[in-house]
Amino acid sequence: MKTIVKSTLAFALALGTAYGAFAADFTKGTVKKVDAKAKKVTLMHEDLKELEMPGMTMVFRVKDEALLSKLKEGAQIEFVAERVDGKLTVTAVK
Repeated sequence: MKTIVKSTLAFALALGTAYGAFAADFTKGTVKKVDAKAKKVTLMHEDLKELEMPGMTMVFRVKDEALLSKLKEGAQIEFVAERVDGKLTVTAVK
């Protein structure tokens, strides 16, 4: 019986961890500047809760060049920011 409980708990934890990897919080922001050549964007954003960062204006790397086409100066967006190789990076936009 203990083995079944341990296996079930381990599975639930693994499932929760895997699900958490895909359940990112989107943050509202305004695009201030796009530097397509450098693959960077300047955003004025609300609090980044997952990164424990207050709202401010700052420069982010853009992980995927395809995201740059969604970023136009003045646009209101929702985005996901993560630390990738130690750099703050936009990894999703809607």
